[in-house]
Amino acid sequence: SGDPVLIAPDLDDIALYALFFFFFGLILSGGGDVDPCLYGATPIPQVSGVDARRDHTEVTLARWALAEGKPLFGICRGLQLLNVACGGVLYQDVSEHDGALTHAYYPDYPHDYLAHSIEIAPGSRLALLLDKSSAQVNSLHHQACRVVAPALRVVALAPDGIVEAVEVPDHPFALAVQWHPEALPDAAESKALFGALVKASTAQRAAA
Repeated sequence: SGDPVLIAPDLDDIALYALFFFFFGLILSGGGDVDPCLYGATPIPQVSGVDARRDHTEVTLARWALAEGKPLFGICRGLQLLNVACGGVLYQDVSEHDGALTHAYYPDYPHDYLAHSIEIAPGSRLALLLDKSSAQVNSLHHQACRVVAPALRVVALAPDGIVEAVEVPDHPFALAVQWHPEALPDAAESKALFGALVKASTAQRAAA
């Protein structure tokens, strides 16, 4: 198992790197919307919960983790943040995507409600971890990837074409999913994802 450590969003970059140096894995968790200014857009009314300090901290950590080969796992906002950190663009609201399904199943449904299926790219890290080509996932987001950064590979899609998972090729472990596996703790898929992060982080520690 891994020991989680929370990172304050108001550290300067020197203090932040001092912490990052001693970490062996990084989780980018869910939360409020990523500031649209980070990808050159003007906020629309649906944007909420923006925290510029958190955005800066997580973009910085994500870039360091990618550059230094540290394991990284993104969840919901974490996938969107990773995309932006690598130069991608977001839908500020999934309604901007033609033919979009409902993806924000809150607060009317419990967080573990399996809202829709995903199709998983054959041969991807995600497919190997889950040992399947499709799955049912929960859905608690209103933003999504619009333009996927060149450094990222799309490895899962919702039925409407919304990006549900990305990974970074040739990185020891850099994977992000649009759903919330932490809200599905008993699911084999969730255990596989978090287990893979812990395994990769343990390997990182052993190599340090």
